[in-house]
Amino acid sequence: MDEPKGAGDTTGPGGTPPLPFRAAVDALRGARLRPQIEVDPTPAPKRLAPYAYALEAAVVDDEEDLADGRLVLLHDPAGHDAWRGTFRLVTLVRAELEPEMAADPLLPDVCWSWLTGALTARGLAFGEPSGTVTRASSHYFGGLSERPAASQIEIRASWTPREGLGGVPDTATHLVAWCDLLAQVAGLPPAAPGDASVVTLPQRRGPQSR
Repeated sequence: MDEPKGAGDTTGPGGTPPLPFRAAVDALRGARLRPQIEVDPTPAPKRLAPYAYALEAAVVDDEEDLADGRLVLLHDPAGHDAWRGTFRLVTLVRAELEPEMAADPLLPDVCWSWLTGALTARGLAFGEPSGTVTRASSHYFGGLSERPAASQIEIRASWTPREGLGGVPDTATHLVAWCDLLAQVAGLPPAAPGDASVVTLPQRRGPQSR
């Protein structure tokens, strides 16, 4: 794919990235995903780790966006005490909901279970998960009063992928699991029987125009 300038830049302070990081990024670029999810490289943050690579994605059905998100792969060859590893995955996922569903007190717990469930369903080992689930509502007044109230769910999370041979995590499968989360938040059915390990969200808001 043609990458925007600065997108997917894997060069860190030491020049050429180390082999484990390059292999992890190559796996991300080669992952096969379901057709409703559009993934593109995006500029990665520069200060979170010596090496970083980022992707942004949108769940698109009939040319309408249902959910969107960002996934960042971080690598510190020296290791990181908080990560308990040399790699870390950081994500942001967003989608709009019916206001009634957004008011459900169990919604944050369910959304968090989608993340951990998506990773577990793909057989992935991971550690040190952390994050937040935020719901927000917008109500319009005055000249905007004709707009219906809108509610949004936002999942911010990070976790440490288990490293395999050569110190390289299975980033391709982590990306597939993350896309499973995106699809679930968007209200899409599982890609194949048995792919979903947690409940689906009812009362999904209709497609949102780009």
